Amino acid sequence: MKFISWNVNGFRACLEKGFAEVFDKIDADFFCIQESKMQPGQADFAPEGYHQFWYSADKKGYSGTAVFAKKEPISVQYGIGVEEHDHEGRAITLEYEDFWLLNVYTPNAQRELARLDYRMDWEDALREYIKKLDAVKPVLYCGDLNCAHEEIDIKNPKTNRRSAGFSDEERAKFSQLLDSGFVDTFRYQHPDTVAYSWWSYMRKAREKNIGWRIDYFVISDRIKDRIKDTYILSDIMGSDHCPVGLEIDI
Repeated sequence: MKFISWNVNGFRACLEKGFAEVFDKIDADFFCIQESKMQPGQADFAPEGYHQFWYSADKKGYSGTAVFAKKEPISVQYGIGVEEHDHEGRAITLEYEDFWLLNVYTPNAQRELARLDYRMDWEDALREYIKKLDAVKPVLYCGDLNCAHEEIDIKNPKTNRRSAGFSDEERAKFSQLLDSGFVDTFRYQHPDTVAYSWWSYMRKAREKNIGWRIDYFVISDRIKDRIKDTYILSDIMGSDHCPVGLEIDI
């Protein structure tokens, strides 16, 4: 099966930049998006052969996630079941016979780490949620996780040490999740590859490839041997992020 994840930085804007053509060309079994920045019905996009699941933030024009799935799920959950964290449209879980698909847009810790405490609470709550899912069946967790986990995942690690997305605290939470029985699929398959999935719109960062790898597929460790391919589609435009992909037998 082919899974794609893409932070589109505004779905309606991305539609005007060729999203439909990219969607059709990739032909994924599951296509997850983050930062939709819209309410249901605000965009005209209904690809044939897909079920759609949208989760919008209470605040209009902010955050939001969606999943397009060829196969109808057994069940769908919006949010992670924690009141504090379920108002920003950040997590959709689709249940299938042999796995869970969890699509997430992780909160940004913000400038000067103003929202770091909230981010830490989110990480703890999400990890417990994922572990509960994993106790039932394997998990495929994807999305914009707003963290460059290792120094190889960011162009300038030294100057970004206390930046949102590369703080010691956020990186430690990512490690804690992996240590709970999960695998970063791209790094597992490409341990030494330098590749990024997000670039600032400023200072021609994408043109110069001054980027961060903050978009992931993280899966239950026990199914890592089923991975066929995992990749970053850096040539696809339309957002400040690019799509990332996972192909796995499941």
